[in-house]
Amino acid sequence: MAYVLEHNHVPKSIYKFATSNGFEEAEFYTFFANFEVLENTIFSLFFTNTIEALEESKDYSTYDSRNQLLSFYFTFFENLTANRSYVVHALNGSNQLEGLKKLKGLRAKFLNYIDQLDIEVLQIKNKQLEQIKDSVVQETYWIQLMLTLKFWLDDTSTSFEKTDIFIEKSINASFDLINISPLKSFVDFGKFLIKEKISMN
Repeated sequence: MAYVLEHNHVPKSIYKFATSNGFEEAEFYTFFANFEVLENTIFSLFFTNTIEALEESKDYSTYDSRNQLLSFYFTFFENLTANRSYVVHALNGSNQLEGLKKLKGLRAKFLNYIDQLDIEVLQIKNKQLEQIKDSVVQETYWIQLMLTLKFWLDDTSTSFEKTDIFIEKSINASFDLINISPLKSFVDFGKFLIKEKISMN
């Protein structure tokens, strides 16, 4: 990360990078196949560091899914802010697709995290539809994370206060949108009407 920020580009070769930092090129390959994998790992580590910090809190495990996700977002963006110069350089390049490739590892970890959160959604008694629903929920929250990341990259407010507001409002809106209580009532009412119509006939 320091090299990229000092030189404004990734190292020209793994050999030069290794020798300039006093280790053998072969040692690099015991951890990473190339610089692309290394960059991918950096963003995965932002996620891992966030989860480790959350798990150190005694209160985090007692939160409901909404507050756990809010805590994740605030902590995750604190990590990004601590490394903002690198993140901006890595993601604000000329090719947005290349930037998204660097988030591949982060995406896998985040989708798994969303899957483990106890986010209450309407249960569908069909295996195929249930799988599609789970995928839709995961993808929706991934898009939300990407929108928040874009907002943070463009945020010029002091201490990124507007990003904090964006996080709170977007998470609350997403949970209110999938709140199943009104939908359950509507489904129960529909079942009642169908049952009554059948019994009347």
